[in-house]
Amino acid sequence: MTKPTHHIFVCGSFRATGAQGVCHKKESSALLQYFTQEAADRGLDGVMVSSTGCLKVCDHGPVVVIYPQNTWYKGVTEAVADEILDALENNTVAAEHVLA
Repeated sequence: MTKPTHHIFVCGSFRATGAQGVCHKKESSALLQYFTQEAADRGLDGVMVSSTGCLKVCDHGPVVVIYPQNTWYKGVTEAVADEILDALENNTVAAEHVLA
């Protein structure tokens, strides 16, 4: 396996108690699939996409985190995902969607 240049974490909002939080209820699993497919379609071989447990910022979900930049995005939809991937391709940040 080649070490990824970027790792996209999509909040799956799963908790140790078995409860599912806001991000899951707002279809973050579909976002996970969307990011994975769109990154592949764009030829972004250095991008890895993973689901996480609850990131504990439920008021802002669905939440996506990009590493190694440590950029947190809020209210992510497929349209926002496209902007995030555009930003990755251009070595920028989709600033209007950043969780401050």
